Amino acid sequence: MKDLYTLHIPAGAPLLGSLTLTGSKSESNRALLLQALACAQSGQAFRVGRVRRLASARDTQTLLRLLQTPEAAVWDVLDAGTTMRFLTAYAATQLRNKTLTGTPRMQERPIGILTEALAQLGAEIEYLGKPGYPPIRLNATRPFTQKTQQLSIDGSVSSQFVSALLMVAPTLPLGLSLRLVGHIASRPYLEMTLAQMKAFGVNHKWEGDSIHIQPQTYQEADFAVEADWSGASYWYSLVALRPGSRLQLQGLKPRSLQGDQAISRLMQPLGVNTTPTADGMLLEHTFHPAAAMPQVWDFDRCPDLAQTVLACAAAKGVAMPRIVGLESLRIKETDRIAAMQAELQKLGADLQALDAHTWALVPPTQPLPERLQIHTYDDHRMAMAFAPLAACIAEVLIDDPQVVAKSYPGFWDDLRSLGVEVA
Repeated sequence: MKDLYTLHIPAGAPLLGSLTLTGSKSESNRALLLQALACAQSGQAFRVGRVRRLASARDTQTLLRLLQTPEAAVWDVLDAGTTMRFLTAYAATQLRNKTLTGTPRMQERPIGILTEALAQLGAEIEYLGKPGYPPIRLNATRPFTQKTQQLSIDGSVSSQFVSALLMVAPTLPLGLSLRLVGHIASRPYLEMTLAQMKAFGVNHKWEGDSIHIQPQTYQEADFAVEADWSGASYWYSLVALRPGSRLQLQGLKPRSLQGDQAISRLMQPLGVNTTPTADGMLLEHTFHPAAAMPQVWDFDRCPDLAQTVLACAAAKGVAMPRIVGLESLRIKETDRIAAMQAELQKLGADLQALDAHTWALVPPTQPLPERLQIHTYDDHRMAMAFAPLAACIAEVLIDDPQVVAKSYPGFWDDLRSLGVEVA
């Protein structure tokens, strides 16, 4: 496989066409874990059951593979953060003796908030390296003796920790009352988790800062995974950067569980109009007056969109005077804030920290370069966030292009189908 792709779009040609997006990775991973819990409660071996349209993302396929190999002593999640966190809670509460490990970068991503919460519940967890980080060993005891029904957890770091606890909560002997301390990061992901739990037969009460879940039994369910709004964001950027472009994205729903549906709102001031159709969403390049630009750009509920929107705004010369909601980007596949600062400088733009929670994007003051080479930092979203800039830069080079397999394996083929030269 090539370790560098060069992207080129013939000058002046609008991008026209239709794409069918892959299933949502976030929905797929939750559906798989909920199905595994339903099987475990009924005393059956894991099976996919009636979960349909799973994402093709490597993270989802890794989770599926590991759930299908319960006898393995070691579960290697590779670089899949969601898989690590969900399987930690699953194995700890479903009496699985497991060692969970991953790539060197995965071993730098904290898991202590989750493992400490599980230990308070009664799980036996041992760090095999640096305390608070993978790899970890789960030592199952029978029966699982739940030490407490009430937990408090920092809600500002990662919604995946909270989602992992919520999904196993109904299988606990006492259930769980989970108090979320501080600001709740990525709230739509928690709402997605609870909605999918409801689809599998489990109810909850969310009162103030606490979520209450009684002991209940999951039921296997018909669940069709929606198309991926996160994956849609790159096509929004492409349309925003190429006048006259018009794309139909198949499979997207206007009333979605996914917080990343916010891309339709965020991209409107950058020049994309969204129209629901019978099969999905129609994206059309449009003009938006500079006077109507937001003064505050908030990614608190959709942090995975930040890289795409920042790269697009910089390429269009749009200033973003106040940006909030980026804190969780520090602990993703890479330190995404540092990565964006480095790559945006190649455009002549600057992502400046105003304080611990606020940033500003200063757009380029000089013409964009004719040739741009992007380092991806082993991060799928870095590759896909900058690829659309081929719409306004003659030659864009993306290193380690296969990194997109983590969430969107067909991304480069979809680009080619629209007439983008990818070689």
